[in-house]
Amino acid sequence: MINIGFIGLGIMGKPMAGHLIRGGYQLFLHSRSGVPEELIKQGGKACSSPREVAQHAEIIFLMLPDAPDVEKVLFGDNGVVDGLDVNPAKKTIVDMSSISPIETKKFAIRISQLGYDYADAPVSGGDVGAKNAALTIMVGATISVFEKIKPLLSLMGQTITLIGANGAGQICKTANQIVVALTIEAVGEALLFASKAGADPAKVRQALMGGFASSRVLEVHGNRMIKRLFDPGFRVELQQKDLNIALSCASDLGISLPNTAATQSLYNACIAHGGATWDNSAIVRILEKLANYEITDINA
Repeated sequence: MINIGFIGLGIMGKPMAGHLIRGGYQLFLHSRSGVPEELIKQGGKACSSPREVAQHAEIIFLMLPDAPDVEKVLFGDNGVVDGLDVNPAKKTIVDMSSISPIETKKFAIRISQLGYDYADAPVSGGDVGAKNAALTIMVGATISVFEKIKPLLSLMGQTITLIGANGAGQICKTANQIVVALTIEAVGEALLFASKAGADPAKVRQALMGGFASSRVLEVHGNRMIKRLFDPGFRVELQQKDLNIALSCASDLGISLPNTAATQSLYNACIAHGGATWDNSAIVRILEKLANYEITDINA
């Protein structure tokens, strides 16, 4: 059985790596904050650098915050590329981070020029999906690389789709983040309206879950808004980053995304109010400030 590398063991990466270990694979692990003891107890091997991970692993997964982090891990001092040629196996890098499609294509070209394979495979489903191995995974890769990594992706996710060539996975993830962010904002408006108007927001949410307004966002983030559960989850600063990617790409394409821009301004306000590390459902806090009213959970 092949050795696997996993770099980036935060809220998402830690449970994802755990699923691979429990799937019977030997994992070589690295994270700038240190490898969690839990993964070591399960059999994971801590490595001192991305280079060391690449020396041992045939397939290397990345789960990092943003494009500069990916670039540093791949191409920086003691980076992944420094360890790729240690053994003759043709290695594959699978970036599961959510980053710019443009930067992704650049990274893929650089790795391909060195003689190795690259896939972008960003995910949707948040920390809940990561913990439950229920992620949606959007892949940009050749068909042969996709078939090689799909069994591993299946240990971390339920819906796995080859979107197209390198960069296509990130394009799909950007589209996903537009839908998710705008829906979170809409749920916040709806629950704020219901609570201010005198209805029980929990019962309103329950009723909406049975109708056409039902969504995973209403289920998970609506509950977080009502229960005031704003610990990550998926941080506001990461949602802001993803919408920045969407708006930057839209500018390059010469198209307007007016509601994306409006929602981005609310996430900017969250950060201005000290909420960079809040869960992204905390966008409702800014709506509440504008209304001078806070959603009330009458069952609390």
